[in-house]
Amino acid sequence: MTSKATISTAVDVASAPAATPGSPPSRVRKRTRNQFFAFRGTLSKRARILTSISASLFVIAVWEISTRLGWINSLFLPPPSVTVETLWIMITQKHLMWNAGISTLRVWSAFALSVVMAVPIGIAMSSFRGVGAALEPIIDFIRYLPVPALVPLSIIWFGVGETTKIFLLWLGTFFQLVLLVADDMRRVPQEYVEIAYTVGARPRQMLTDVAFRAMLPTLFDNLRITLGWCWTYLIIAEIVAADNGLGFVIWAARRYMNTSEVMAGVVTIGVIGLLTDQILRLIHKRLFRYL
Repeated sequence: MTSKATISTAVDVASAPAATPGSPPSRVRKRTRNQFFAFRGTLSKRARILTSISASLFVIAVWEISTRLGWINSLFLPPPSVTVETLWIMITQKHLMWNAGISTLRVWSAFALSVVMAVPIGIAMSSFRGVGAALEPIIDFIRYLPVPALVPLSIIWFGVGETTKIFLLWLGTFFQLVLLVADDMRRVPQEYVEIAYTVGARPRQMLTDVAFRAMLPTLFDNLRITLGWCWTYLIIAEIVAADNGLGFVIWAARRYMNTSEVMAGVVTIGVIGLLTDQILRLIHKRLFRYL
């Protein structure tokens, strides 16, 4: 009996297809067939696009059906069809695109100011221990302060003009970005620094040609994320004696419970953010193809 069992086992093994060198085991192959749910699996570009579009259409359909069937009061959440219709009316009759341009200019102005200040300060905090020890407690304290609580002070300091709006947008962005830049610099491997000094690099060359270039991909990602944070403070900035901008449009519609115009303004901000984020992602891929 033992010899027959051994022979049959040997026949089964011999009849099984031989594994090619370097090929994964059969269990691994079975697990990785469905890449959609595989841990850190890969999807084709077409599959990613179709998945994104399908998920978005599903959310819109649920939203539309819920309001049409009365599950959600349309007074508080108008359906997508009404929102799109209102959006078109606001574009053609109420100068929505002009207000969107004003808001975009304010956000980018505050964001550019934050970048110009935060990048060198963050690099200095991480590169020089004394600078980090002096500035980090102050920045940690200020970044936890709620921006709405500082609106009265900003009006006292700068009045109710454009400076106050830019200041509030800058305030919500700068202190977060400084710490992100400092962390990016800290993550540069120490081996890069040692190799640079070994081949004769000067401190300035090591900082600009080695460390800064090594941190640039993650710095670009953090700038993209921080730009989204800057948009989240737009409403706060544009309710300070404003007569234009998307924040003003949304706040004025709120007074009269015109939720369709509120949603149209919110959707406009979301569309601008989505397009900006996708453009920055594309630029990141082009600039850092080696990643």
